[in-house]
Amino acid sequence: MSSYLIYVALLSPFLGFLIQIFLGGKLSKTISGTISSLAVFVSFLASLFLFFEFHNVSFSHTLFSWFDIGDFKADFSVKIDQLSLLMMLVVTGISTLIHIYSTGYMHEDPLFSRYFGYLNLFVFMMLTLIMADNLLLMFVGWEGVGLCSYLLIGFWFEDDFKAFCGKKAFIVNRIGDAAFILGIFLIFSLFGTLEFESLYTSTLNRSPEMGFGLLSCITLFLFIGATGKSAQIPLYVWLPDAMAGPTPVSALIHAATMVTAGVYMICRLSFFYDLTPIVQNIIIVIGMATAILSGLIALTQKDIKKVLAYSTVSQLGYMFVAAGLAAYGAAMFHLTTHAFFKALLFLCSGSVIHAMNGEQDMFKMGGLKNVMPITYLSFLVGALALSGIPPLAGFFSKDTILAFAFAKSPLLWGLTAFTALLTSFYIFRALSLTFHGKLGNIHAHESPSSMTVPLVLLSCGTLLVGFLGLPPMFSHLFHVENLFEKFLGWESSLHLSGQTEWFLMGACSALVILTAYTATKLFSGDKAKVTALKNKFSKLHTLSENKFYVDEFYDLVFVKTAHKKAQFFWEKIDIFVIDGIVNGVGSLGRNLSILLSLIQTGRVINYAFMMFLGMILILLYLVKL
Repeated sequence: MSSYLIYVALLSPFLGFLIQIFLGGKLSKTISGTISSLAVFVSFLASLFLFFEFHNVSFSHTLFSWFDIGDFKADFSVKIDQLSLLMMLVVTGISTLIHIYSTGYMHEDPLFSRYFGYLNLFVFMMLTLIMADNLLLMFVGWEGVGLCSYLLIGFWFEDDFKAFCGKKAFIVNRIGDAAFILGIFLIFSLFGTLEFESLYTSTLNRSPEMGFGLLSCITLFLFIGATGKSAQIPLYVWLPDAMAGPTPVSALIHAATMVTAGVYMICRLSFFYDLTPIVQNIIIVIGMATAILSGLIALTQKDIKKVLAYSTVSQLGYMFVAAGLAAYGAAMFHLTTHAFFKALLFLCSGSVIHAMNGEQDMFKMGGLKNVMPITYLSFLVGALALSGIPPLAGFFSKDTILAFAFAKSPLLWGLTAFTALLTSFYIFRALSLTFHGKLGNIHAHESPSSMTVPLVLLSCGTLLVGFLGLPPMFSHLFHVENLFEKFLGWESSLHLSGQTEWFLMGACSALVILTAYTATKLFSGDKAKVTALKNKFSKLHTLSENKFYVDEFYDLVFVKTAHKKAQFFWEKIDIFVIDGIVNGVGSLGRNLSILLSLIQTGRVINYAFMMFLGMILILLYLVKL
C-alpha cells in the first residue's frame, strides 16, 4: 500500500500535466481547472497518508533502475523520512490552494489549460527534488523547477519584457546550477556514490575541516547553486523580475516550490555542512547581507508584488543564516511558516490587482479596506505574521532564528533584529498604501469565492502553524513539547537562559510593533509627510528605489562585456576566420572547377586548337634539347 501511495504522491501532478497538454484544449475551463487542482490535491492526500503511516521511520523506495555503468549506479528511488514528508505536505498543501485560486484568477486567459499544465509540472518537479534519494535525481528536479519557472515567469511571452524576465531567471539560475553540478562531480569522485544514506555513513568518522579542503569546496559549490535557486547574493536578481508572471505563479515560486529548494538541499546535506565550519560562516554572511540589502530595497518599491518579492529574498536570508548556524530545524520551521504567510500575501496582492484591473502601483491604490474586507483581513494576518508579531506563525519561527543568532554573537542578533524592523516597516507601508486612506478606484470589488476561500484557509494556517514549534520557554510555561523539532528528530543546540530569551523576545517584539505602528500612521495619513521624509533622505531613497543599481552594475560589468566579446568573436573569428576558411575552400574549389571546365567545352575547333598548341610546345621542348 505504501508503494502505491508514493507513486500517487509523486506522479499525480505529472498525470495532470499530461492531461492538460494533450487534452486541455478540448476541455472546458471549469473541467480543466478542476482536473489540475484535483491532481495536486490527490498528491496532498497521499502525502498525508504517508505522513501518518511513516512519520517516525525512514526508508528508501526504488521505482526503477536508472544508471548502472561501471562503478556508477543511480536508481530512480525516493526517500521517505521526516524531512521529505514535511516538504511534501508543504508543497502539495500550499500548491493545492494556489491551483484553486488560479481557476478564478486566470479564468479569462486564452492559454488557460497550458497554464495549468505548467503549474502541475512545476509541482511534479519540486516533488522529484524533495523526494529524491540521491543527488542525481535531485538534480533532475533542480533543473526541472528551473525550466518550469522559465515557462511560467515568461508565460505571457507576447510581452517582450515578460519574455525577458523569464530568460533572465533561466540564465541566472544556470550560473548557480553549473556550480551545483561541479559539487556533485566532486562528491562522486571523493565518495564514489551519490546516495544520501551512503554519503551520511561515509561522513560519520570524518573530523571537521579546520582549513578549506576538498569537502569545503564541495559544500561551497553546492551553496552557490543554492544562491541561484533561493535568490541570495550575488544571484538574487532574477527573483524580483519573476513578478512578470501571473500572480499565482509568484505565490507558488516564493512559497512552496523553487526558492525553498536551496534551503532544503542544505538541510538534507547538513552532515556535510557540519564538517565545513568555514563554509557555514560564509553562508551566515551571505544570508545576513542578503536579508538586509533586500529589506532596504523593499522599503521604497511602488509595485506591491516587488515589495513581496524582495521580502521573500530577505526571509530566505534568515533561513540561510539559521542553516549556517547549524540550526537546521529553525531554518525548516521558518521555511514552513513562511510558505503559509507568503503565499497568503501574494494571493492577497493578486486579489487586489484583480480588483484594480491589473494595476500594481500602490500609490494608485488606497481605501480598499472597506470594499475588499476579506482580502484586507487576510493581508493583515499575513503582514502581522511576516513582521513576527506574536502570536502569529512568523513570530515563533523568526524568534527562534534570532535566539540562535544571539547565541552565536550579539552583533549577529542586532543585524537580524534590524532586518525584522525593516520587514515590519515595509509590509505595513504596503498595507497602508493599499488598503487605508481614500478609495482610489470606485469600481474595485471583492474577488470571487474561488480566490477568497484559499485566502481564508491560508489565514487560518498562518494563525495556527506557529504553535507547532513553540520556543523552549513557551514549552516549559505551558508544559507542551516542540512538536516540530520532535517530528524532525533534530535536537536543538540552543542553550540560553529563560530570562535571556524572554528579554530578547520582548525587546524585538516591542520594537517591531512600534515600527509597524509608525509605518501605519505615516502612510495612512497625510501624503505630505511621506514626501517630506522622502526629500529628507533623498539620496538613500534614490539608492533604494533603484535597487542600489545592482542590475545596472551587472549589466555593465557582465552583460555588456560579454556582448562586446561575443560581437568580437562573431565578427573577427566567426565571420573572418572560420567562415573565411570554409568559404575560401569552397571558392577555391569553384574557381578551379571553372578553370578546368575550359578543357571540356564540347567544341571540336577548341580541341583541335589545344592539340595544335600541344604539338608546338612539344616541338619547342625538343628543339631546346
